[in-house]
Amino acid sequence: MDGRSEAGRGGSAMTFGQWLGILALGAALVLLWNLRGSLVLLFAALVTAQALCTLVGLVKQRLGAPRGLAVLVTLALLLLLLVVISTVIVPPFVEEFGELLVKLPAAALSLLNLVRQGLAAGSQMLYGSHDPNIAWLRDGLLQPGSAALPGAAPDLAGGLVRLLGLAGNLGTGLLQLVFVLAVALMITAQPTAYREVAVLLVPSFYRRRFRQVLVHCGEALSAWMVGVAISSVCVGSLAALGLWLLGVNLVAANAVLAGLLNVIPNIGPTLSTVFPMAVALLDAPWKAVAVLALYVAVQNLESYLITPSVMHHQLRLLPGLTLAAQLVFTVLFGPLGLLLALPLAVCLQVLLRDVLIHDVLDPWKRQRLKEPS
Repeated sequence: MDGRSEAGRGGSAMTFGQWLGILALGAALVLLWNLRGSLVLLFAALVTAQALCTLVGLVKQRLGAPRGLAVLVTLALLLLLLVVISTVIVPPFVEEFGELLVKLPAAALSLLNLVRQGLAAGSQMLYGSHDPNIAWLRDGLLQPGSAALPGAAPDLAGGLVRLLGLAGNLGTGLLQLVFVLAVALMITAQPTAYREVAVLLVPSFYRRRFRQVLVHCGEALSAWMVGVAISSVCVGSLAALGLWLLGVNLVAANAVLAGLLNVIPNIGPTLSTVFPMAVALLDAPWKAVAVLALYVAVQNLESYLITPSVMHHQLRLLPGLTLAAQLVFTVLFGPLGLLLALPLAVCLQVLLRDVLIHDVLDPWKRQRLKEPS
C-alpha cells in the first residue's frame, strides 16, 4: 500500500515537473517575443561584427600583424573609404536621386496618359468613338483634384504631424544604428571571448560541438557577404553600362540603386526597375520597355551565371528557404527583418544542417537501423 502511495506521489511529482517545464517554456517564448526588436538589432550587430572580422582577418593575413593592429588598420581603411564615398559618390547620387524622385509624379502622369489613350483607341476600335461602357473608366483616370495626381490642396496640420513622426523615426533609427555599430566594434575587438559566452549558454556535453557550429555559422556568413558584394557590384556595373547605351538619364543613381537593392532578392530587383523605367518613360515609351528588358536580362545573368560562379565555393541558399525567410522575418521583425532575412536564413540553414540533421536525426537513424527487428 505504501509502495503504491509512493509511486503515485512520484508520478504526481513528475507530472508537476512537466507542467512546470511547459510553463517555463511558455514564459521564455513570451519574453523572446517581447524582446524581438532588441534581438534583431543584436543579430544585426553580429552580422556587422562578422563582416568586420572578415576584413580584419584579411588585413591580418596580408600584413602578418597582431589582431589589435589589424583591427586599427581595418577601421582606418573603412573610415578613409567612408570619407571618399561621402565626398565623391554621395553628393552626385543625392542630387540625381532627388531629381529622380521629382520626376516620378510626371512619369506616373505620363503612364496614365498612355493608358487613357490606349483605352480610347481600344474603345474606338471595338465599340466606336462614343461608347458609354468604357468612357467612365477612361475619363475617370485623370480627374482634376485626384489624390494620386499633383495639385491637391496641402494639409498643413497633417504634414506637420507626418514631419514630427519622421523626425522621431530618424532619431530612433540613429540610436539603433549607434547601438549596432558599438556592439559590432566590441565583438570585433574580442570575438573569441564573446563566442565563449554564447557557448556557456548550452549544456556542458554539447559545448565543444556548439563551438564548431558557431564557427561554421561565421564562415557561412562571411562567404555569403563576399559573394553578395561581388554580385551587387556586377549588377550595378551592368545596369550602368546598359542605361548609358540606351541614353537614359540619371545613370549613376539608378546603377547604385540596382547594386544596393540586389542584396534583397526577389523584392529588391523589382523595386530597382521602377526608377529607371520612370525616367525612361519621360523620354519615350520604347525606352521604358527597353529598360525593362535590360533589367530582366541583367537579373537572369546574375541568377544563372554570376551568382553560381561567385558562390561556387560558398554557401548556396535554397530558393524556397530564401523566400520563406523573407516572408516570415518581415512579418515578425518588420523592414529590418526583410534586410536581415538572408543572413538569418544562412545561419538557419547551417543550424538545421549541423544540429538537427547531423547531431539529432542521423544518430537516431543509425540507432534505429542497429535495433533488432
